[in-house]
Amino acid sequence: MPCSGLDKQSRGWVSCRNDDRLVHVANKHILFALGVEQKLLPASIINRYAKERIADIEAQQGYKVGRKETKDLKEAITEELLPRAFAVQRTTYAWLDLPNGRLIIEAASATKAEELLEFLNKTLDELPVKPLQTEISPVAAMTDWLAGEEAPIGFSIDQELELRATGDSRATVRYANHALEGEEILAHIAAGKRATRLGLTWNNRISFVLTEQLQIKRLTFLDIIKEESSTLADTADEMFELDFTLMTGELAKMITELTTALGGEPAGK
Repeated sequence: MPCSGLDKQSRGWVSCRNDDRLVHVANKHILFALGVEQKLLPASIINRYAKERIADIEAQQGYKVGRKETKDLKEAITEELLPRAFAVQRTTYAWLDLPNGRLIIEAASATKAEELLEFLNKTLDELPVKPLQTEISPVAAMTDWLAGEEAPIGFSIDQELELRATGDSRATVRYANHALEGEEILAHIAAGKRATRLGLTWNNRISFVLTEQLQIKRLTFLDIIKEESSTLADTADEMFELDFTLMTGELAKMITELTTALGGEPAGK
């Protein structure tokens, strides 16, 4: 996976647990990871070198360097500097939940998730995946829960919320570490704002933030799960195995119940 001399970026499957195996399998759940290495060569550095060399050429040759020559010069400087450029690495993890037919990607942005999907499709030729859809949109459900219909069974509302107006103003109100009860929240909803992010806890075991795009952000396993894991494992390998088994089991249940709370998947989807 490391970049060769003139490569700006390289990608490849890497071990998800610091050994030679590219996948980790437990109870029909598969963990794998995409590694990306990227050379850091900002345009400002290339421009600085080019400016210096252009000044030398113009002083020595007595003519102004044109656009095409400047472009060729920048390309030559890039090829010269790339082998010495600092490289950064990042890893995107994915979990294939075979019993439920789901692929879950741990990514900070949709772009990184799409990058993993693209590489997975190239590796497997074709992978029939599609985004999860529900009968009730997250925005409609979260707004209803706040408006008084209460969170669905098994879930409780936490203290993080984003409300956004649906009109041209797109006015947004955010709450953090704030009780989401009382007339203030209801007044915003009555004025036409809708919930676009909401903090939730599932069965006192997992806390997370649900977004309008049906993304799960800031996932946190609560102490009860951590205690179960730490008391049953003696070695690092046992801890990894147990953590993966516990967490995939809990997350699979949570995602299923969250999907149900949002009306389930549309028929035929």
